[in-house]
Amino acid sequence: MLRAGVISTAGLLAASLLSPAHAHHPFGMGDSTNLTALQGLLSGLGHPLLGPDHLLFLLAIALIGLPRPRAWVLPLLAAGLSGSVLSQFILLPDAVAPWAEALVSLTLAAEGLMALIAIPTSLLFPLVALHGFLLGSTIVGAEPTPLATYFLGLLIAQGALLLVVTSWSKALLKRIGAQGQRLSAGIWIGIGMAFAWVALID
Repeated sequence: MLRAGVISTAGLLAASLLSPAHAHHPFGMGDSTNLTALQGLLSGLGHPLLGPDHLLFLLAIALIGLPRPRAWVLPLLAAGLSGSVLSQFILLPDAVAPWAEALVSLTLAAEGLMALIAIPTSLLFPLVALHGFLLGSTIVGAEPTPLATYFLGLLIAQGALLLVVTSWSKALLKRIGAQGQRLSAGIWIGIGMAFAWVALID
């Protein structure tokens, strides 16, 4: 327990030094209305990988212990895409953005609770949709072509990462064992809470 507490605290402190992903395009791209088709694709590819909260969320799926993990890839992708599409019709006010970021960060803590079997794994679907909503909100106002290539980039990046994570999940859990899974869950809960705190005070 002492070791778990020390590592969890270290993870929490490390996470507090990082800032959760904010609504901007990677690689120094400009406003959404000025994106080209190629920039839209690159932005879609980069967003899930360069935003630490989005990336850690996808990676943590390996720790949950999903039954038949590969079977979850397409439904999770569909949930994420649905959230991104919905964001084009429901605009996110600036005043709400920090709270939305904090809520997205808390999805990491929710994954930790799933790994501990404290909440059902079916909650992954609305959580992925929430991530998709926030990712989609960064492209509001774009022309149809860069919007389509952005969504394509999101699907490629998230699909590739989900395939790797779900393929690796059983081997990872077997290697770290039940104690390692619980320890990792505690670290992820700490990171999620730290990210949420940073999003609200930043």
